[in-house]
Amino acid sequence: MSGLEIERKFLVRRGGAYKQVATSCSHIRQGYILCEGATVRVRTRDDKAYLTIKSHSRDGGLSRYEFEKEITPDEASHLLKLCAPPIIDKHRWLVPAGDHTFEVDEFHGENSGLVIAEVELRGKDDTYEKPDFIGPEVTGDYHFSNSSLRSLPFCKWSAKVPEAYREDVEEKEG
Repeated sequence: MSGLEIERKFLVRRGGAYKQVATSCSHIRQGYILCEGATVRVRTRDDKAYLTIKSHSRDGGLSRYEFEKEITPDEASHLLKLCAPPIIDKHRWLVPAGDHTFEVDEFHGENSGLVIAEVELRGKDDTYEKPDFIGPEVTGDYHFSNSSLRSLPFCKWSAKVPEAYREDVEEKEG
C-alpha cells in the first residue's frame, strides 16, 4: 500500500471499555531502522510482517506519505535485528464506529499503561463518530508516536498524562 495517510490520534480512557466492543485483537512487535528524513518500520502482526516507510508530516501530524509492503516473517526477523532497541510491543484492538474503525493500541514493556486510539480518514475534513472511551486528541504530539515511544518510553513521562488516561499497570499485573 502506498499513498497519503491521514489519521487522528487520541488518548483512551482507562478501564478497557474498548475491549468489549472490539471485533478483533492482534499482537504487534515493531522496530525502527534509524533513517534521516523518514521513518522506516519493521512490523510483525500475528503471523504476517511488513516493511513501512513514512515521510515526516508537514501539517502537524495529520497526514504524511506512507509506503508499505508485506514481507515474510523470516525477512522481518532478520530486519528486526537491524532496528534500534527497544522493540515496541503492543496489542491492537479494532473497534468499529460508524463508517470508520478505530485501532486501539495497548502498549507493553516500558510503555505499559499507555493506550492510544487512531482513526484513518479518507480526507482531512472527513467526519467520524468518537466512541465514549476516546479522550483528548494527541494528533501531532511527538511523544505519542511509536518511534518516539521507542526512544523516550512512557514510563519516563507518564505522570504528565492525566490519571484518567493512564492504565494502572500494577492492577493489570496483579
